[in-house]
Amino acid sequence: MNTCPTIRYDIFIAGDFDQARQSCRNYCFGIGLCVTVEPVSYIYTGGEEAGVRVGLINYPRFPSDPEKLRLRAGELAHQLMHDLFQHSYSIVGPDETEWFSRRAA
Repeated sequence: MNTCPTIRYDIFIAGDFDQARQSCRNYCFGIGLCVTVEPVSYIYTGGEEAGVRVGLINYPRFPSDPEKLRLRAGELAHQLMHDLFQHSYSIVGPDETEWFSRRAA
């Protein structure tokens, strides 16, 4: 049995579930990373949109530190944004939530 300190990040982004899974496969394959991909529905004033929640944990098979795992979450979220043709995403971490948008202010 292996253990490591608990660290968790979640990426929230709209887009196609199957396309998100493939994007995560491509990202994880070469770097030794394990993620979860779950379908979610975003309900907001005046609308609804399908998307995903991608979870990253400090997995004992591929242990990391908080800064490196946060970097991985950011890289993967950026790739998802492009692969899913989205303008924004959020990353929820242990201490703060970051929202990124490439739209003009």
